[in-house]
Amino acid sequence: MQNHDTIIIGAGHNGLVCATLLAQAGQRVLVLESNSTAGGLAATREFHPGFRAAVAHHANHFSARVAKELGLARHGYTQRSLPPIGLGNDGEHVSVANGELRGASESDARSFQDYERLMQTCATALEPFWQKTIPGIGSRKLRDLATFGHLGLKLRGLGRQDMREFLRIASLPARDLMDEYFESDLVKALLSWDGLIGSRLAPRSPNAAVLAMLYRRSGESADTRSLIAALEAAAADAGVEIRFDTPVAHILVSGDDSGLRAKGVRVSAREEIAADRIISSADPKTTFVDLLGVEHLDIGFTNRIGRLRCNGYVAKLHLALEGLPEFTGLDSPDGRLLIAPEMDAIEFAFDDAKYGRCSDNPVLEVTVPSIADSSLAPDGKHVLSAHVMYVPYAHKGGWTDEARDAIKDRAIASIERYAPRIREQIAGSEFLTPADLEREYRITGGHWHHTEFAMDQMLMMRPTYGAAQYRSPVPGLWLCGAGCHPAGDLTGLAGHNAAREVLR
Repeated sequence: MQNHDTIIIGAGHNGLVCATLLAQAGQRVLVLESNSTAGGLAATREFHPGFRAAVAHHANHFSARVAKELGLARHGYTQRSLPPIGLGNDGEHVSVANGELRGASESDARSFQDYERLMQTCATALEPFWQKTIPGIGSRKLRDLATFGHLGLKLRGLGRQDMREFLRIASLPARDLMDEYFESDLVKALLSWDGLIGSRLAPRSPNAAVLAMLYRRSGESADTRSLIAALEAAAADAGVEIRFDTPVAHILVSGDDSGLRAKGVRVSAREEIAADRIISSADPKTTFVDLLGVEHLDIGFTNRIGRLRCNGYVAKLHLALEGLPEFTGLDSPDGRLLIAPEMDAIEFAFDDAKYGRCSDNPVLEVTVPSIADSSLAPDGKHVLSAHVMYVPYAHKGGWTDEARDAIKDRAIASIERYAPRIREQIAGSEFLTPADLEREYRITGGHWHHTEFAMDQMLMMRPTYGAAQYRSPVPGLWLCGAGCHPAGDLTGLAGHNAAREVLR
């Protein structure tokens, strides 16, 4: 058996961040990736001859701290903001840019300033805690008490009025918060979107939508392709070894039930690799059920892992286009274009998904990444990349070719209402359901966040107690993926926090 200080399962962005930080600290780190490229859902892939795109089409809030610690700027990392644009009927759109709400009524524009001040104030207060290990409940360690004390001071620093407002809105349904501030249905849909995308939440869901909005205000906006390339280059520069096309079949343990410890991995019938520790960036169910095996875990922990809500609700549409798509009322489709004319459209699409159906009027977030990166398509041609929300992992009747073609056609029809010539521009297409994402990327349920971002599955409960501080019940086995605190998206913080815990 070969020997390393650390083996990391998965070369997604969190795995690369964790690997690089450990290698910078002097560890011998091996990353094992089942696919042929790094990046996981953020990997750029060819979906039609000459046309390329990533499932995660933009990094909305990658951690500035992680970028600095890894020196990503030296490796070509570039920031790039994509303003959110709510597409309205007849070309009457609303957008957010430079701290202003544009295209809205004077009343909503004024209300936006109060809303923006409160949300940004709360987001700034919370930002340090996305970068920390959240202690377990009841811990009396000095470091853990200091973390809770720091959180209390930051919230108290909001001032009495803002602190009361934060505590009031933190678990509000997004619909209630939007109704308090705004009149326009289009404005409400646009501003609530970042609290809902990637989740099993709708505007009326009383859970963590507002916290998700605050979470997505941290960090910096970046181009996905440059981010993954920079992370891979930084890992190589630090001495990390990455082996592609090498899926891990099993995590190996030594000892007996009174003293188990992870000791390595098996990658084939004839190859085992030893290490002092194993760190998994895979989702919790894959890690504990498929790779480790429940025979090494107590029944209570196994049951909690089994109850994690992991079924994804987001599908991915890629279109290979013969030219730049023309959206009515836009000079250029350079932004995150939201196709959700009102909050009820979002709610009704969610209602369909709850019962295993796809909406007749799906809601989407659309980007055209080839505007900024011409290498994604042949000269003069373009790529359209869209997140299609509320497409259920478990489709009623199963995901047949007919079912997949039907929702793909509806998604294109939704785009066509705002870009009338889109169908005649299509040279090729790809539609990936959550079930397809599970199969291609080995993510349980095809869920962006590996497990739902919800009150009972966040902070010191993420993914569940007994594994919420990046440690697992089996010594030597750690977690660093999106199923850990703080959550999913392209932030790098789960990998960063896990590395810090290992180094302690």
